Amino acid sequence: MTSNVKIKCTLCGNISSFSAAKPRCPVCDNIWQEAVYPLEKLKDLFLNEIRNLPFDLWRYHNLLPLNTYKPKISMDEGGTPLLHASNLGVMLGNKNIYFKDERQNPTGSFKDRQAALTIAALQEAGINQLVLASTGNVAISYSAYASRAAIKCWAFLTSLVPYEKMREVAIYGTQVIKITGSYDQTKRIASEFAEQRNLFHDLGAKSIPCVESMKTIAFEISEQLTLTLSPSDIRDKWIAPDWYIQAVSGGLGPVGVIKGFQELYDMGIIDKIPKIGVIQAEGCSPMVTAWKANKPKADPVLNPSTHIETLATGDPGKTYEILYEKISTVTGGTFESVTDEEAYQMMHFLSKMEGLSVEAAAAVSFAGVSKLMRLGTIKPDEMVVINCTGHTMPVQNDILGSGWSMDINLKKSRMEPFNQDGLLAALSEIKYEKYPKIIIIDDDTNARILIKRILQSMANFELFEAANGLAGLEKIRSEKPNLIILDLMMPELDGFGVLDEIQKDESIKDIPVIIVSAKELTESEKVRLKNHIHGLMQKGDFGSIDLQSEVSELLKLT
Repeated sequence: MTSNVKIKCTLCGNISSFSAAKPRCPVCDNIWQEAVYPLEKLKDLFLNEIRNLPFDLWRYHNLLPLNTYKPKISMDEGGTPLLHASNLGVMLGNKNIYFKDERQNPTGSFKDRQAALTIAALQEAGINQLVLASTGNVAISYSAYASRAAIKCWAFLTSLVPYEKMREVAIYGTQVIKITGSYDQTKRIASEFAEQRNLFHDLGAKSIPCVESMKTIAFEISEQLTLTLSPSDIRDKWIAPDWYIQAVSGGLGPVGVIKGFQELYDMGIIDKIPKIGVIQAEGCSPMVTAWKANKPKADPVLNPSTHIETLATGDPGKTYEILYEKISTVTGGTFESVTDEEAYQMMHFLSKMEGLSVEAAAAVSFAGVSKLMRLGTIKPDEMVVINCTGHTMPVQNDILGSGWSMDINLKKSRMEPFNQDGLLAALSEIKYEKYPKIIIIDDDTNARILIKRILQSMANFELFEAANGLAGLEKIRSEKPNLIILDLMMPELDGFGVLDEIQKDESIKDIPVIIVSAKELTESEKVRLKNHIHGLMQKGDFGSIDLQSEVSELLKLT
């Protein structure tokens, strides 16, 4: 098999063959190049061949820069599930939210795609040593695949990377060099080391295999959405979502994913390119700051203040320029940031309500969707796919012994540990003795399930449900609950009617009531509710700061 790829220089336009050993343009020495394919000629071959190939990264080999269909180092990376986030959808008021579960890759993150294709390309080029800088997941993935390819790996990691991840890198046989400094400093040290020793240096977004690997995420999403929503059309047309959302550090992922959707569009396989939502941690968000100032270049953040270390890249360089141009002129979309606290809240929500244990960097993307929904940037009827980028498990400390890392101290001070308060921490303070009985009155089954799960995650409450106002009122009178959670828009007797009846009954009129409703209230309706409820939450804001403030208001009663 011979690869269909050619490499085009983004500066001078020169077309050349691909070799991982020659990352620069042979004419002008430009490092920024892109892979191009004869898409019109390859469309039929692309569509026909994948029908008979396993669902993994390599089924798209005709649009990858490799001469081998599936290299021996493969661990069946790619082909990760696309799952419906039903409870998150109820929380946000959007039933069309999906997530690409990249945790299911061999080492637990989407970086396995990047590592598999890059290491395979290095093996084809006869390269046997590799230098890289990483905030964690890249080093883990590259180390695993490098060990299979017998390639020596040197990983430069900032000291802020969790020790569990450092140990996982080391266990594969990689030489870990720990830099007590920022990630941008770590990258510079790694580059200097590679140059001094004349070793191959992984270039991230500047690397052809890195970008090409990420576009397989777009291919898989479109295939999976089609099989889920319209399986009869899979032979001819695929479905693209309205939005693709990813948390970023350097921005490689969205660059590759955009390229993947663009190629599907150019081949006529999809009818639109999704809008792109790029999410950063607020304490290190140079892309977001530049975007909101309408600047095509980002000013570096010299001292990142986020505790989500895997997203602490202060200088995105040209990658932001590429994303700015693509999102401004091709895809549409936006850049947004969330706080560390919002990310940690979302981690707790996802684990308790969706059964997802994700790392903080992945939670940033989910929190970003929540924020974009609240801002109205993402509409309630738009289809959203979130990249759930990773979840890695710690390696047992005592199996490595001592001397598994080398330390380089570029500064003396370190950030203080962050108190990671989780989602619904305020709710956990509700005294069980005061609220043993809670009734949930809502005609939306999914909303009742979500609220039940939130309450069950806190304590062993005695929970009751009612699907309409009349049934709810009867249950209130018979059970005399300590707390009522009430929807407004219901058949037979709406929430306003329930409140009116409660106020007429001396035995139940003092029971605290929280309203949870999708209805936009008029001023007269707000007046009608005044003094009769203890909290008001808009459906679509569960798990947000708004929820905590409403609960805090309720807790003043204790």
